[in-house]
Amino acid sequence: MSDELLPVAMNDVPRLSMRQRLARLGTKPPQPNVLDPLYQAIRASHPRANLAVVERAYLTASRHHAGQKRKSGDPYITHPLAVATILAELGAAEETICAGLLHDTVEDTAYTLDQVTADFGPTVALLVDGVTKLDKVTYGPSAKAETLRKMIVNMSQDIRVLVIKLADRLHNMRTLHFLRPDKQNRIAAETLEVYAPLAHRLGMNTIKWELEDLAFSTMQPKLYDEIVHLVAQRAPSRERFLKQVSEFIDGDLHRAGIRATVTGRPKHYYSIYQKMVVRGRSFDDIYDLVALRIIVDSIQDCYGALGVLHSRWNPLPGRFKDYIAMPKYNMYQSLHTTVRGPEGTPVEFQIRTWEMHRRADYGVAAHWKYKEGKGDRADPNELNWVRALNQWQRETEDPEEFLDDLLFSISVDEVIVYTPKGDMVTLPQGATPVDFAYSVHTEVGHRCIGARVNGRLVPLESKLQTGDKVEILTSKAEGAGPSRDWLEFVASPRARAKIRQYFTRERRDEAIESGKDALARQMRRMDMPMQRLLTIEHLTEVATYFRVADVNGLYKAVGEGSISPQSVCQRLVEIAGGPEEVAEETSEDSIVLRRPRAVPTSSETGVMVHGDKGVWVKLARCCTPVPGDDIIGFITRASGVSVHRRDCSNAQDLLEHSAERIVEVSWAPTSASSFLVTVHIMALDRSGLLSDVTRSIAEQHISITSASVATHRDRTARITMSFETPDPTHLDHVMNAIRRVPGVYDVGRVRA
Repeated sequence: MSDELLPVAMNDVPRLSMRQRLARLGTKPPQPNVLDPLYQAIRASHPRANLAVVERAYLTASRHHAGQKRKSGDPYITHPLAVATILAELGAAEETICAGLLHDTVEDTAYTLDQVTADFGPTVALLVDGVTKLDKVTYGPSAKAETLRKMIVNMSQDIRVLVIKLADRLHNMRTLHFLRPDKQNRIAAETLEVYAPLAHRLGMNTIKWELEDLAFSTMQPKLYDEIVHLVAQRAPSRERFLKQVSEFIDGDLHRAGIRATVTGRPKHYYSIYQKMVVRGRSFDDIYDLVALRIIVDSIQDCYGALGVLHSRWNPLPGRFKDYIAMPKYNMYQSLHTTVRGPEGTPVEFQIRTWEMHRRADYGVAAHWKYKEGKGDRADPNELNWVRALNQWQRETEDPEEFLDDLLFSISVDEVIVYTPKGDMVTLPQGATPVDFAYSVHTEVGHRCIGARVNGRLVPLESKLQTGDKVEILTSKAEGAGPSRDWLEFVASPRARAKIRQYFTRERRDEAIESGKDALARQMRRMDMPMQRLLTIEHLTEVATYFRVADVNGLYKAVGEGSISPQSVCQRLVEIAGGPEEVAEETSEDSIVLRRPRAVPTSSETGVMVHGDKGVWVKLARCCTPVPGDDIIGFITRASGVSVHRRDCSNAQDLLEHSAERIVEVSWAPTSASSFLVTVHIMALDRSGLLSDVTRSIAEQHISITSASVATHRDRTARITMSFETPDPTHLDHVMNAIRRVPGVYDVGRVRA
């Protein structure tokens, strides 16, 4: 109806009395406009859905959440509405949508599960109960583990519990920036640790990828931004190459009579980062690997397309996987191959049908979204791993042990092996005969001395493969027990925990030696004089302080981790007279090895001591102050005045315990002054990185006095460099030059 016609049509309506108009109010409330996007999403998958029950669930949730606000300031009802919309976009039906709208009512309002059952039925109540957190007051620190345990029990009855929880977490992650930074990091870490792997288990990769990228950008924002920047920088050349390869493939498939859609396969930022960690490869190696996806109409066409690819380009050995014949545990199916494409560049291909493609994106929800009229219950055959989790959680009473084992079991692939009697045993990928032995019984594990796999004797560290038949050989000797070397290769948390328990109980001496090593390492790290501090008198005093029986008991406690070596070192420092005394003893120890140097005066160091301009002055090496820093002076016993930054941890201790030796100092730099600074650089590891960083510093006319470089498994590099700078302005120029080096994502001054 147009605006012009509206007055004419209204004139045709007979006028109603005021009483009649008041009587109509409240009899049929107008459809809330806020529900329109939700209705539209529901109708896309279920055109005949009962929207009245959805509206009733929304009104119930809205009434009970009335007055509640989110951290963003929005009314709380916006959250359950967003969760319901995500579920509708996944193709969920009315019951799941209602549970999504009501999922926080029992936890956050006076609405009870009995009322949910009475108003919406037992199925919706089961779904709401499954995602309701347990009370922290009742369960204490184990509330998180027990909540996950409850969710697993409920999702073994209905997998939609987990889907609702994932939708809830997805919306919370999208709005995470309204929370405090520490809370953001905690939730993001939990998402990566628990919910993204669970989404992967359900095959819901669209949700998994978004959860991972959101968590990654929260936990490591600078590294995330650098990867986004590098991806965007190289996108044009990559797109040109993809277009060239696609044209070759399109032509070949057309000539072979195979109807197919060829698309580029985007790599997700967290996926790129993970491959740097797991495969230990640089960004260049990962991103330069071009990936394409071929989607065809039938399984026969999948293998036909594979033949077409291998006819044009040679496949790389060991890079072909047939997940159509042997699907993954999360129902994923595709053919994977990598060929040596144009100009010898490796090109990855995934070949699948449209149905496999939808399942790869939506997992169990693919049925809901694309099979109209079949509801949104999952196929019972797809839930074997959920039932196995449910059975296993009954056998694990300790909440922390349950949580650790759950996190491990959902994050790794599995292998299926068999006992000599044909019983099936599921183990994590990489499991060995020792893992198998401990899965049978703890004593079988402890007394394991050999194994036969498929009838042949094999080393205990051999990796088991799916389908292997395993027989364990045990010893009946009285002193038989596990070997500590087993900890180097066992894969299951159960086996590792059992072996550690054995040594904790039986090998006290091991813990004592471990404690000694840990304490010595910590003292070397803190540059403490070991010979002077590690006396029997000092250690006995420390043991008394920590209420352990004797020095060996102290070492044992450190070795077992009940007392940290850092806390022992701090106590030793206090017994020796404080940090300054220990620092002086350290310098006395080291002065024997160094050539004596002239002590600088205040004019040479650029610091003026109030009331005595000729006194010896030295800049503390623990905090390396530079002009502009707030500083204090400390009168040492033999080395003049030591100048610290006021926020240095040693300065805080001196102010607290030796305030009478503190003097006022101020900056008085001259043209001859120079100041030692140490900077910490974090970067994506790549060839030529160190050369580029040192060149950028050299261009600022700086000489590096010391440097250290460490690369990590996540393909990141940590570089620490010390050099002298005349003033803070020059230091800013140097740090800005370093930041411009490709791959560098963080530069900062090292502060004590």
